Amino acid sequence: MQADEEQPLLRTTSKDLAYGVVENDRVVEGFDPEGDDENPREWTAAYKRAIVLLLACMAFTVTFTCISVVPLAGSIVKDLDNGAANPSASALLVTIWELGEAAGPLLIAPLSEVVGRYPVMNGCNMLFIVATISAAFCRSTNALIGMRALTGLAVASNVLNPAIIGDMFESDHRGSAMSLVMFAPLIGGAIGPAIGGVIAQTLGWRSVLYIAAGLAIICEILFLTCFRETYALSILKRRAKRLHLDAGKLPLEEEGAHQGLKKLWHSITRPFAVLFGSPVLMMLSLFGSVQFSYFYVMSITMSDILQDRYGFSPAMTGTSFISFSVGSFIGVSICNLTLDRIYIKLRGGNKIGRPEHRLPLAIIGAFTVPFAVILYGWAAQLVLPWPIFLTSVAILGTTLLLTMIPLSAYVVDACGLFSASAMTGVIVTRCLMGTFLPLTASPLAQRFGYGWGFTCLGAFCFVLAPIPVLIMKFGHKWRQLSEFTRDA
Repeated sequence: MQADEEQPLLRTTSKDLAYGVVENDRVVEGFDPEGDDENPREWTAAYKRAIVLLLACMAFTVTFTCISVVPLAGSIVKDLDNGAANPSASALLVTIWELGEAAGPLLIAPLSEVVGRYPVMNGCNMLFIVATISAAFCRSTNALIGMRALTGLAVASNVLNPAIIGDMFESDHRGSAMSLVMFAPLIGGAIGPAIGGVIAQTLGWRSVLYIAAGLAIICEILFLTCFRETYALSILKRRAKRLHLDAGKLPLEEEGAHQGLKKLWHSITRPFAVLFGSPVLMMLSLFGSVQFSYFYVMSITMSDILQDRYGFSPAMTGTSFISFSVGSFIGVSICNLTLDRIYIKLRGGNKIGRPEHRLPLAIIGAFTVPFAVILYGWAAQLVLPWPIFLTSVAILGTTLLLTMIPLSAYVVDACGLFSASAMTGVIVTRCLMGTFLPLTASPLAQRFGYGWGFTCLGAFCFVLAPIPVLIMKFGHKWRQLSEFTRDA
């Protein structure tokens, strides 16, 4: 496969693009190895932590907006349809978000690699705000479903957050930052139903969306004022143009519309080229998408279990989702304390480690998630005391985070400048799996009961558990088969 003309030639430069790049057979001014204020890797630690916190806040807001209406979907449809229940519309109101979120990255990531992270992130955030406010004003179910799809389409944080972290941090320090931005959406997914249930009962479901839009507006103001471009190639290209003009030369010739569209189309198709061109990414994408889908399996079944089997009220049901946050916090804490240390330990005396050094925690998660899923199902089936059931939810949160955080770190380390495109391919697969696999949970529970139904889901997860083990052992060799993941 021919290397993208918008990207550095991988055989002549590092994928991390630290201090220079060769583009189209000509040298583009690189970062000064003695120190460069424009190099994102050399920004102050305090500023980089602030950017990570900002990314986490937007990720929280996005997931809060998505999940807060999940327990309310049935009542929202009844309100919009004059009291008529419509189970299909209620399910679509929830899952349509994931379909939009699967389509959005196909344009978001390529654009970020053409025009930079800053304009794409801010543009998507503004579209997200407009779509969320529009959803609050909808007067029909179909219109609300359309706005939910648009808000999912406008989500940029899932695909750009890992790439931005890769832009700013060296490999030794990415694990902690990745842990925070992966934890934030799970917090939003757990707190969202709790807050949404209380607000919906007192102020109405539209107020939930108004609050979500307000959070997004605050985040966007901070993005406009505090966020800076992090994509090295965009920074260096702007510098080259500036130095060209400062030297008294004519402006660099701008590419024509046809050439620009050709590059954009090439960038749009690159996620598929990266994903399907790398056997390692394909295997990890399948594995990670199945793991991720169990978050939605839990989300759409937990309300029915707590209300039908344990007699919880809607407000108590929403509050119970915090148990998943507790487990998620434990998982993030483990990753935050150990992910980078494991990487450095396995790297040994080598200056540069391998992406495979990120995977030990993922291997632990791969073999514990199936047992957490099975425990969740049998706790519901046997109607064990509710603290035991919620403990199973917390264990599921812990094990999922032990899997998902190292996988994202692996993709960023393995793909470098192509990390946004690689994450796009992974996210599209993940969102599609998160849309459709959870739909099997209710039929399985109705046919076999929660116990054996979730045992089937756990067994399917267990079959895929050896994938990170194989990649840990053979991944370095397999990565060399793809130009997007091979070592520079």
